[in-house]
Amino acid sequence: MVAHSGRDVTTAVDVLVVGAGTTGLSLALQAHAHGARVRVVERRPEPFRPSRALIVHPRTLEVLRPLGVTDALLERADTAPAVRLRLGSRVVEAGLADLALPDTAFPHLSLMRQTDVETVLTRALADRGVAVERGTELLTTRDDGDSARAVLRSPQGVEEIRYPFVVGCDGPASAVRACAGIGWRGRPYTEEVVLADLDLGGMPPGAGAQVFAGRRGLLFLFPLGEQATWRLLATRASAGGAGRDFGQPGPAVPEAELQRFLDDAGMTTRIERLAWSARVPLQCALARRFRRGRLFLAGDAAHTYSPATGQGMNAGIQDAVNLGWKLGFAASGSGGGSANGFDIELLLDSYERERRAAAHRRLLLTHTAFWAEASTGRLPSWLRAVAAPRTAPAVPVLLGRRRLVAEAIRIISQLRVNYRRSPLSVEGTPPLRGAPRPGDRLPDAAVSVGGPAERLHGLLARPGVHLLLQRDATPPPDTPAGSRVTVLRLLNSPGRGLVAVRPDGHVGFRCGAADPAGLTGWLSLIGAAPSPPGRP
Repeated sequence: MVAHSGRDVTTAVDVLVVGAGTTGLSLALQAHAHGARVRVVERRPEPFRPSRALIVHPRTLEVLRPLGVTDALLERADTAPAVRLRLGSRVVEAGLADLALPDTAFPHLSLMRQTDVETVLTRALADRGVAVERGTELLTTRDDGDSARAVLRSPQGVEEIRYPFVVGCDGPASAVRACAGIGWRGRPYTEEVVLADLDLGGMPPGAGAQVFAGRRGLLFLFPLGEQATWRLLATRASAGGAGRDFGQPGPAVPEAELQRFLDDAGMTTRIERLAWSARVPLQCALARRFRRGRLFLAGDAAHTYSPATGQGMNAGIQDAVNLGWKLGFAASGSGGGSANGFDIELLLDSYERERRAAAHRRLLLTHTAFWAEASTGRLPSWLRAVAAPRTAPAVPVLLGRRRLVAEAIRIISQLRVNYRRSPLSVEGTPPLRGAPRPGDRLPDAAVSVGGPAERLHGLLARPGVHLLLQRDATPPPDTPAGSRVTVLRLLNSPGRGLVAVRPDGHVGFRCGAADPAGLTGWLSLIGAAPSPPGRP
């Protein structure tokens, strides 16, 4: 550490990541994998407990796969969750494994504690020589044009250092966002969430997740407690209170009140041991900007949602993977402006253009879903308490329509997100028909590269840019070598076209025949062209 001396100190770090939750850890891994030197600081001396997020979506597993952590995550996950949905006196069984999603390697929802995700990501960073500096707090930061200045306080003292980039992954009360002077537009919900870890008597052995719909809201029970067997999550009218720390566990909830939640749901089980409980005030909010100069926001620092559809952790990780590779390429670029076609400002601006639009759409999705599942208004209460039980016989029929269910999962897990309006999405000449459009997510598929059929996403499960050539395509001249760009010829795809895939799995460029100038221009645009002399 460097003691504060009143003068600037330049560090051999490209990206300072503030916050070591799932967003910050994922961003550090992605930026490191794409050439950036990273430092991760976290003001809390110990990892945050207990978990608030419990669901990992298919798209999140996809974007993490090139970082080599997916297998470790799946070892800790329930990838074949079964849910018992209680609608009044009716019970509907629903399986969330093996959904009709042929274009992903992860056709299921995964139940997994946020703490387990953080453990895997932290170990992956440590394996790369990056340790999370806990007990280190950002006091202030500002954009100085050619760098960002940050003042940090740790048990070793106070230091003031300049970094090329600072990313705030520090939650709804983000210090980075406050220092950047970025507005925060949103409002609190009139409902809140109650969380608890408890042991229950009367639950059958091996029981899976339980969901109860009632007039007062929803009650969830997941066999994923950290201090006891079961995690309870319930919605109720907010108890209010000044100075609420939105999204953070607050005061404990009495055991008698938790038992009333179970009784009102029609359960005969009793709480045998209450290990922990809290009420969590909620808000929906969106930062007016995701970037100001050298300062960036990601995850809950940029947007917060209700827990409906499980977006928080997943959206943050997907932010991180989008921004991380861009910071990595920018860190090894020209240092500013344009050089050899590489426009660093355009590359960095694309993060906000892509992810803020996606966040706004997600805000509408979660707000609507939370209204339906938690609002105590007359209409949503009637829908849960009266209409839902009456329509319960139709639920198995709807669940049997696998394509309908799959489409809902695609929307919820962000498999439908595209960046077609991004400046990084470029159509070559002539255009390539029948392939994903620039900006679209690249779907998984069975392909042949010279041997038995393999899954495309598995072949692309490494950092960098990937050029996919159709069977008869002319090889690109001066194909960039090294870790940034790899080339793959798909022998089962007839044609002369080419598709360039970004490090986050979205198509960036495509053309229907050889377009060397277009391809070179796109690679230069994102900073993936051959490095200039003297650069790694």
